[in-house]
Amino acid sequence: MTYEILAVGLVGLFTTMSVLIGAYVGLFYSLPERLLSGILAFAAGSLIAALAIDLSYDGAEALLTQGFGLRLAWITMASGFALGAIIYYVASVFLESHGAALRFRRRLMEYTRLTATKPADARIGMLAKCALLKHLNPDDLKLLLPHMQTRQHQAGDTIFRAGDSGDTLHIIVEGSVDVEDTNGHALATLGPGEVFGEMALIDGRRRSATVIASGAATFLEIDKAGFELLAEKDEALRGEIHELARKRSLANLKGSNADHSLWARIYHAAQGKSGMPGETAEVSKGKGIGLAIIFGNILDTIPGCLVIGAKFSSFDNMSATLMVGMFLGGIPESAASATLLKRAGYSTAAVYRMWSTVILAGVVSAIAGKLFISDPDSLFAIVMQAIAAGAILAMVSHAMIPEAIHKGGSISVMPVVLGFLFALYLAIEEAQMRKTEPGTTSSGYHEEGMQPVITGHRLDYTRASA
Repeated sequence: MTYEILAVGLVGLFTTMSVLIGAYVGLFYSLPERLLSGILAFAAGSLIAALAIDLSYDGAEALLTQGFGLRLAWITMASGFALGAIIYYVASVFLESHGAALRFRRRLMEYTRLTATKPADARIGMLAKCALLKHLNPDDLKLLLPHMQTRQHQAGDTIFRAGDSGDTLHIIVEGSVDVEDTNGHALATLGPGEVFGEMALIDGRRRSATVIASGAATFLEIDKAGFELLAEKDEALRGEIHELARKRSLANLKGSNADHSLWARIYHAAQGKSGMPGETAEVSKGKGIGLAIIFGNILDTIPGCLVIGAKFSSFDNMSATLMVGMFLGGIPESAASATLLKRAGYSTAAVYRMWSTVILAGVVSAIAGKLFISDPDSLFAIVMQAIAAGAILAMVSHAMIPEAIHKGGSISVMPVVLGFLFALYLAIEEAQMRKTEPGTTSSGYHEEGMQPVITGHRLDYTRASA
């Protein structure tokens, strides 16, 4: 028994050690989002196959061999899946309310939308639509109200010209504007939620471009004092303004008609001053949110490792499809979280320590699965595996596939299918290996002389007649 515990612990270790690979990638490299999306989608497809073949079907078959009717077997498995999904959902909502939603960009956007409170001042609602300010709460945005004015402009109105003095930032609420350089060449067209005038705040000199209203437009004009007040309170805002100025000046610098000396000066003024992205600002506010992110990843790890441990009997008979899905899925998830934690100020050693807890949770869960829910003749074990499977399915549909599509687009459905087909091949190969083992039944149990007989809606095992 000691050997089996050590063996299943190693299996859990191998399955979850991919999170360290992902953490290393997130800390020191910047892989294309489409690549990470493809890996996540492939892992999701593999997990779906494991749920369909290794868990739901095998569990129902085991219930049938114990004398359950077809409908009762289905109801039992369905109830287990539903309970597991509910447990996962409740736990994930709780952790997301404490900061775990920051793990996934799509989940953060959804959580922010669902929990946003209606601002008391209509102008706060306008500010919240700005991409630079959307991560701030209404109390922070209220600081801008004494430093802000609403401006109305008609088509063709010049907001300001290149060379004008200026120390205000403009946010477009409605309408659009055309931005031109000192020679009258078009640089960009900006619409609702976008800002302009940030160059003067960064460079401290006169306006570097001319801005003209394309049509009737409404703007929020924030003076420099208001911007400095908010930037002092929220370092992420200052960083994003510098990053925006850097990107725009670099784009203008590459233009064939660009005033190279002007945009080079602004680029160097902004270079190296960009701070944390808005989505990481919340992480920097307290260690509790960083821990919530890790607990969120532990929540994703436990159900799969429980089943892996429960299904383990030897190194020649493991849940390969489930292990592949868990292993691959851990890489993009840990990479995204590690990048987030690094930007929030966590040290490399701290990130590795936090991810080690995920591995420890995986090992412990695999051992617990082997000890408590591995008996194929136990109704309790079968139901518990169904509950864990429901949690895995909820995790795939709640986080993995939506995040993969959010990052990689609709093309991400192809890796999902490829992952499913790959896992299906592994399952078929495993089934073939079982058939070649002497005295093995269709369920994988070694019962000499036992043959499956289907009667009505039930599957019974009876001894073959001589």
